Amino acid sequence: MIQITLPDGSLREFPGPVTVAEVAASIGTGLAKAALAGKVGGKVVDTSYTLTENSPLAIVTAKDADGLEVIRHSTAHLLAYAVKELFPDAQVTIGPVIENGFFYDFSYKRPFTPEDLAAIEKRMGELAAKDEPVVRRVLPRDEAVAYFKGLGEHYKAEIIASIPANEDVSLYREGAFEDLCRGPHVPSTGKLKHFKLMKVAGAYWRGDHRNEMLQRIYGTAWASKDELQQYLTLLEEAEKRDHRKLGRELDLFHIDEHSPGTVFWHPKGWTLWQEVEQYMRRVYRDNGYQEVKGPQILDKSLWEKTGHWDKYRDNMFTTESEKRDYALKPMNCPGHILIFKQGIKSYRDLPLRYGEFGQCHRNEPTGGLHGIMRVRGFTQDDGHIFCTEEHILPECMAYTSLLQKVYKDFGFTNIIYKVATRPEARIGSDESWDKAEHALMESLRASGCEFEIAPGDGAFYGPKIEYTLKDAIGRQWQCGTMQVDFSMPERLDAEYVGEDGARHRPVMLHRAIVGSLERFIGILIEQHAGALPAWLAPVQVAVLNITDAQAGYCREIAEKIEKAVPQHPLRVALDLRNEKITYKIREHSMQKLPFIVVAGDKERASGAVAVRARGNKDLGVMPVDAFIELVVQAVASKA
Repeated sequence: MIQITLPDGSLREFPGPVTVAEVAASIGTGLAKAALAGKVGGKVVDTSYTLTENSPLAIVTAKDADGLEVIRHSTAHLLAYAVKELFPDAQVTIGPVIENGFFYDFSYKRPFTPEDLAAIEKRMGELAAKDEPVVRRVLPRDEAVAYFKGLGEHYKAEIIASIPANEDVSLYREGAFEDLCRGPHVPSTGKLKHFKLMKVAGAYWRGDHRNEMLQRIYGTAWASKDELQQYLTLLEEAEKRDHRKLGRELDLFHIDEHSPGTVFWHPKGWTLWQEVEQYMRRVYRDNGYQEVKGPQILDKSLWEKTGHWDKYRDNMFTTESEKRDYALKPMNCPGHILIFKQGIKSYRDLPLRYGEFGQCHRNEPTGGLHGIMRVRGFTQDDGHIFCTEEHILPECMAYTSLLQKVYKDFGFTNIIYKVATRPEARIGSDESWDKAEHALMESLRASGCEFEIAPGDGAFYGPKIEYTLKDAIGRQWQCGTMQVDFSMPERLDAEYVGEDGARHRPVMLHRAIVGSLERFIGILIEQHAGALPAWLAPVQVAVLNITDAQAGYCREIAEKIEKAVPQHPLRVALDLRNEKITYKIREHSMQKLPFIVVAGDKERASGAVAVRARGNKDLGVMPVDAFIELVVQAVASKA
């Protein structure tokens, strides 16, 4: 007899070996129909998988996260099946699951068109409707290589040939199509009902630019029609909010082929940048940070000492002068240690907090660049705290509290907290890692923050807290970080004089709140769909005249608004063009300005303005001083 233990603790007994599908059927016909896979000892397996000994088993359905992954993996195979049906000369390569969907790479003699994509999706639906069984078989490696070579699938043969010779490989067949895969997969194609192909992009074979450029077809798949529709609606909303599109429409910035991966900020965009930077500068000042500035280029030997040269060499821009090798800094940490080392530091100086708006460069691949979200040249609101072990907990708690306030001011209240623990490739002792991980977790507990563990995702020099923002349409953006580092101060020989008169190593806390300012501004643009809060808007008020007769009055109004807050002048656009007022109102409304004021003869005579707020809201006519008070309050409240 074989005993199967179900998730609720109940037992099922069978006279001999039994498949996952048979266990599901013994529980009920409804579960048998819903079963997509099984989970045995934490491993997801096909419903055809045979249990030969006493085992725990969970039946995986579309309601489970594992079930959704199986659906997406199987839909990738369905995509390849449809492509081979319609384009027999196409060669299939790889097709993994990704966030919210899947992709499959193909080699074909011409680019796939939008019409091809529509035809492929239609064929996928037809194949799914046939409800063909998905059947697994196992072949020795060399036999599998020969099999795929015989099919003309040279990429598959190359993949299999890279597997050790003594290993078997698994293949999955559905109808006329068979593919190399570890699985698991749905029991039949009829389980795949809610999918859509999204786009075609280029991708190098094996991710190497020296290899052939393949065609990557992206798709999405979901457990229900409603979930698919919700996701497509989200994508439509995200497209409307795309910072690249809004950056052009609002005249904020552009990216130019003469300097790929860097940003050309236009006047209005640079005004937005300065508002973010100056706000963060006040945060530094008000929370005990001393602002510093380090050089852009540092000798290769420094990066070797810190360990960055071994870990990040491929992402560093390098140069040579007078037979010395240098690198543009990809991060600011080593420079801050060199500043700390100047002069003798005492325990009384700690914690010592340095902050820098440090410009960094990383040689990101061209295919990974994305507007101002993923660039090669960027500026970080970077800070480093030099402290003792006793300072770690209070400093981390204070930082979390500060970060929450900053995010709230920018319009983010939903924060996800993760503690990323030690990776396999790391420096430092296990004892120091234990201390660092414990301190980070305790700081979040003491701050009342629930958190997840991200095993192995820490930096090579220390664990970290990752602070992830959830935006207005539910997307997640990892921005802030707090990292505990025992190793870099030792590698660069940083020390302070303790109360005992002896030399000690400081602990180094690496922290950033917004991270890359470029990326954070992109997130802000998308969060607010370009309609930035009054305190951040590059232009806060537009003053419009109806005829030339009000031009002088409008100049006076604009000047009065601008000077209303002497220490922080309001940003006003004066539009005296000889255009119809409806045209001017529409044009400024499209720029998503917080306020537009209009003055005609009646307003001039009464010392008033007609006020419109963003969203075409008519606030009526009000005295100029009352309007100024309204604007000042909106800016001060950061609403």
